[in-house]
Amino acid sequence: MLKSFYPKEYLDSVYHIDFDAMYKKGVRGVLFDVDNTLVPHGAPADSQAKELFAKLGELGIKTCLISNNKRNRVKDFADSVGASYVEDAHKPSVKGFNKGMDKMGCKKENTIFVGDQLFTDIYGANRAGIPTILVKPIHPKEEIQIVLKRYLERVVLFFYKRQRH
Repeated sequence: MLKSFYPKEYLDSVYHIDFDAMYKKGVRGVLFDVDNTLVPHGAPADSQAKELFAKLGELGIKTCLISNNKRNRVKDFADSVGASYVEDAHKPSVKGFNKGMDKMGCKKENTIFVGDQLFTDIYGANRAGIPTILVKPIHPKEEIQIVLKRYLERVVLFFYKRQRH
């Protein structure tokens, strides 16, 4: 049962992902969560995020942001990094993930998802059949409902790490 929450990979940061290798393996689209995956919660796109999206564009990888946030937050961020977006995605519902792939013109076979939360991001992408990369949250300050979920995530990650070794 817990395996539906397991990511394909678990890394320290989105900025540690080898996207060159991903491209060589056939990845042509990346769906990203925004808050605490790319930048701290509520922060605008910084130079590191902008450089990442520019590099992905140069590689020929399309990008789309999938967020449960409202349109103005997601659109502003997407516009500043040159990505498409799906706001108010209702993750872990698969609809937002499918809409994101449609916007990029990609399929689950050539798409990956990157996010920082197991119960919304990873679970939803897994249900949509998309390979997942879980990254550690950028900043420890989070809304109370997320803080509470982090305690449950620790249990799932304990079994995930144990199964991997």
